[in-house]
Amino acid sequence: MIKSMTGYGRRETAWAGGSVVVELRSVNHRFCEVVIRLPKALFSLEEEFKRKIQHRCTRGRTELTTSLLGGKESGKSLSLDRSVARQYHRLLGDLKRELRLGGTIDVPLLAGFRDIVSVTDQPVADRRLARSVRRLFAGALADLDTMRRREGGALARDARSRLQVIREATASIEARTPQVVQGYYERMKARVEKLLASGLPDPGRLNQELALYADRCDVTEELTRLESHLVQFDAALKSKESVGRTLDFLLQEMGREVNTIGSKANDAEIATRVVHIKGELEKIREQVQNIE
Repeated sequence: MIKSMTGYGRRETAWAGGSVVVELRSVNHRFCEVVIRLPKALFSLEEEFKRKIQHRCTRGRTELTTSLLGGKESGKSLSLDRSVARQYHRLLGDLKRELRLGGTIDVPLLAGFRDIVSVTDQPVADRRLARSVRRLFAGALADLDTMRRREGGALARDARSRLQVIREATASIEARTPQVVQGYYERMKARVEKLLASGLPDPGRLNQELALYADRCDVTEELTRLESHLVQFDAALKSKESVGRTLDFLLQEMGREVNTIGSKANDAEIATRVVHIKGELEKIREQVQNIE
């Protein structure tokens, strides 16, 4: 089933007087990019989570955030580097004497140096936390995947409806093409006969050249290739693999064929159909940018 690159999953449970929350968000991206944010106590889970995300999400930027909210063991801890504080005090004392400065070197002054006092996450020593986070992660990943599949199904349905509109427009162009070729031939013949009113030097050769010239506005080959791309596009929408790049390539090829049809046909009715098809292709392209 087609999957979107956009999704969200969230799971939360109580823990140690507070709660632990696991959130997964994914957005469209050319490649597979995984960003993981874990508390220090859970760093050992990073590679495991990354592999599981990459297994489910082959394209898109996916962000995993795990937060410990509240609880007696989820706060911050302060540490004081006494050795650095002594060096600051000694150096400032030397500078004060050397420059004959006034004032005192007190605690508020030393506390202003960030490398003396540091704030760190309080370590969490509870194996149950890792098990709980694994369970929450599995649920959030399943929710994310479900949302991506649901949105992918909606994108596929929209694309199929637009493919049908394109097929109807190409059928009209195909029905109109013989008339365009014949009309072009007759107009050219009338012009030549008018220029050579005194008589045709070689009617057979003239008709042959006119037929070849009129054939230049025949778009049968382009219509055949366009239909082939439409069939491949429809088949890709049914694939279980990642097909976003394939769909984007097919859209480019369809766009080329449609442009060629418009330039060769040189007919107002066909030009109107071409504009309509190009509009539908652009709408499909916008949706495909979000397909995995």
